[in-house]
Amino acid sequence: MFSRKTRQANIDHMKQEELDLLIIGGGITGAGVAIQAAASGIKTGLIEMQDFAEGTSSRSTKLVHGGIRYLKTFDVEVVADTVGERAVVQSVAPHIPKPDPMLLPIYEGEGATTFNMFSVKVAMDLYDKLANVTGTKFENYTLTPEEVLEREPFLKKDGLAGAGVYLDFRNNDARLVIDNIKKAAEDGAYLVSKMKATGFIYDGDQIIGVKARDLLSDEVIEIRAKIVINTSGPWVDKIRNLNFKRAISPKMRPTKGVHLVVDAKKLPVPQPTYFDTGKQDGRMVFAIPRENKTYFGTTDTDYQGDFTDPQVTQEDVDYLLDVINHRYPEANITLADIESSWAGLRPLLIGNAGSDYNGGDNGSISDKSFRKVVDTVTDFKENKVSRVEVEDVLNHLESSRDEKAPSTVSRGSSLEREPDGLVTLSGGKITDYRKMAEGAMKLIRQLLKEEYGVTAKEIDSKTYSISGGDFDPTKQEEMVQEYTKIGMEAGLDEKDAAYIADFYGTNAKHIFELAKEMSPYPGLTLAESARLRYGLENEMVLAPGDYLIRRTNHLLFERDQLDAIKQPIIDAIAAYFDWTDEEKERETQHLEQLIAESDLRDLKGEK
Repeated sequence: MFSRKTRQANIDHMKQEELDLLIIGGGITGAGVAIQAAASGIKTGLIEMQDFAEGTSSRSTKLVHGGIRYLKTFDVEVVADTVGERAVVQSVAPHIPKPDPMLLPIYEGEGATTFNMFSVKVAMDLYDKLANVTGTKFENYTLTPEEVLEREPFLKKDGLAGAGVYLDFRNNDARLVIDNIKKAAEDGAYLVSKMKATGFIYDGDQIIGVKARDLLSDEVIEIRAKIVINTSGPWVDKIRNLNFKRAISPKMRPTKGVHLVVDAKKLPVPQPTYFDTGKQDGRMVFAIPRENKTYFGTTDTDYQGDFTDPQVTQEDVDYLLDVINHRYPEANITLADIESSWAGLRPLLIGNAGSDYNGGDNGSISDKSFRKVVDTVTDFKENKVSRVEVEDVLNHLESSRDEKAPSTVSRGSSLEREPDGLVTLSGGKITDYRKMAEGAMKLIRQLLKEEYGVTAKEIDSKTYSISGGDFDPTKQEEMVQEYTKIGMEAGLDEKDAAYIADFYGTNAKHIFELAKEMSPYPGLTLAESARLRYGLENEMVLAPGDYLIRRTNHLLFERDQLDAIKQPIIDAIAAYFDWTDEEKERETQHLEQLIAESDLRDLKGEK
C-alpha cells in the first residue's frame, strides 16, 4: 500500500533514521531521482509540500515531444538527444506517452516565422531519421491546402500553403510522476507529500538534513541525510535561500503557461495541431484533442507572483482567444465556451531560458539587477535589510536583451553542488527527466562513496520500468485488449475496462481486483469506485483534488461530468478517512475553490 495509512510510518522512518539521500520536491525531477535512487539500494526519502506533481508537473502542455522547431536552426544535436530520450521514456512508461502525430499548418505571408513547405519537409525528413521512424507508419508526410482543410475545416484558409505531419507523443504528466513515485515506494523509498521544507540542519556550515513541517498535523520534524538534493522546480531558489548563512545568486526565471479547454464540438481538432500565433511574437500555440475536448495554449510569459497558485488572467484569456480565433476564424470561441483551464510555471534557468516550442521574453537578468540581488542579499545576511526587501528585489528583476532570442534557445538543465553541500538539480523539461536524474545519480553515488564509504549499485534506468509499465512497449494495444477482458470478467463494461487498461497499464489488474470484491460507493459506478479506492490505497490520495485533478482527468477533460460525481467522491473519501464534519466541510470548500479557478468563474462574473 501507498496511502495515508502508510504515510505516518514513512515519516517515522525519516525522523528516526539517517538517510543516504533526501529529495526536496515531488514533481517529475524529484520522482525521477527517487526511482533511480531507491532501485540502486540507496536509503532514500522525498518530501513534497503539495500533492505529488501539484506544483508544475501536472500543468504542462501534456506532450513528450521531439523539439522539431530546433531543426529550423539545424540544431541537430538537441533534436537527436530529445527524440532519443523520448523513446526511452516511452519504453519505461509505455502506458503513459502515446504516439499522436502532430499537424503543422504552413502559412505564407503575414510574417510567419516558423517554416515554409520546403523547409518543413527537409526538417521532418531529418527528424524522422533522428527518431528512427523512417519507413514506419509514423513517417512524416505533407498535405496540400485542400487536404488540410478536409481534415481541419475550421482552420484559416487565407495564406494556407499546406501542412506537415510528423510523429509526436501525447502525455499524462501527473500520471508519469505518480507512477515513478509508486515504483520508488515499492523499492523502499520513504515518500511524503504535504510536507514542507522549512530550514536546514547543519554540522558547521555543511547541510546534514532538513527541518520540515507536516502540513496535515502541523508537526515540525528533523530529517537527517548524508546528501540533500533540491529538485523543487520553480521553487529551487526559494529552497536555496533557506540557508541564511551565505548569499545566493538566483538560478531560476520562471515563466507561466496557460491552457484553456473547450468542447470538441466547439473546436473540432482531429489531431494535435501546432502553429505560429500570426502575431510575429516568436510564440507557438497548440490545439490538442483529448477526452472529447480540445485544449489550447500556451502563453509563456514571465512570472513574478505566487508560485503555489498561479492564476489564469483576463490578459491570458484574451491573448489565447485572439490567437485561436485567428487560426480558426469560424470557431468564434468566447470566454463563455471555456469549460476548464490550468496555469503552470516552467522552471526555466536564467541565461538559458527558451521554453519548449514557445517563444516568450526569456533573456537573462541584467547586470544592474544581478548586482542589486548580490548587494541586497549580502545586506540581509548582515541584518541591514528585511526578508521582504530581498523578495521584492527578486520579484522585480530586469532582463538582458543581449543574448539569443528565446525562441532559438533550448531549455537547459543544471546540476551543481553548492558550498554548503546542497545538490541542486534545476531546469530541464519533462522529456529529459530520466536523463537529468541519471546525471544526478552519478554525482550522488560518487559523493556517497568518496565521503561516506557507501557503495551504491548502478542500475540501467533506460530499461527500468515505472509502476504500471512492466510490459513490452511495442505491444501496448495487445496489453489493453488482454486487460480489457480481465476488467469485463470483474464486472465492468467494455468501455470502462478498456479505459482503465489504457490509463493505468498493468496496474489495471489491481483496480479490477478491487472491482470484484467491493460494492460501488453511493452515487458512483463500479468503475469509478474501484479507481477511487485504488487511489486511496495505492496512490496517496489525501484530498478530493488529488484524485479529481492529478490521478484522473475529471476536472480538466471531463468537466461536464464532474458536478454529478464530486459530492459522492467527497463522501467516499470522508468515510474512508473518517473525517469529522469540520474536516469534510473544509475539504469541500477547498475543492470548490479549485473548481471555481479552473472554471474561470471570476472572469466570467459567476459566483
